[in-house]
Amino acid sequence: VQLQASGGGLVQAGDSLRLSCTASGLAFIAYAMAWFRQAPGKEREFVSGLGLSSSRTYYADSVKGRFTVSRDNAKNTVYLQMNSLKPEDTAVYYCAARFSKMSIDDRLYDYWGQGTQVTVSS
Repeated sequence: VQLQASGGGLVQAGDSLRLSCTASGLAFIAYAMAWFRQAPGKEREFVSGLGLSSSRTYYADSVKGRFTVSRDNAKNTVYLQMNSLKPEDTAVYYCAARFSKMSIDDRLYDYWGQGTQVTVSS
């Protein structure tokens, strides 16, 4: 199983980025997907997630209204559209897959991507 995350970069405050995470080696439609992030010196935290379909999405309060998560089951890919980025969004972003049910608890995830760096300058 492999989760390949991409799309990170260095941007200015107020800019947008779209992260992608493409899965291989698993039955993508059977996995809930989520994004977590970890800033330097901080614990990894939940950012956003969605269940087997795109009908139910979940967001951390800190990103609600700015980030949008979606999935394309035909492409085995989950996206995180990040708008109005802030310096406090700077972190390594990880995608994760959990069989069947979405959770905000990172300990419950089965597979992880390698992470993609997002840096937002003020």
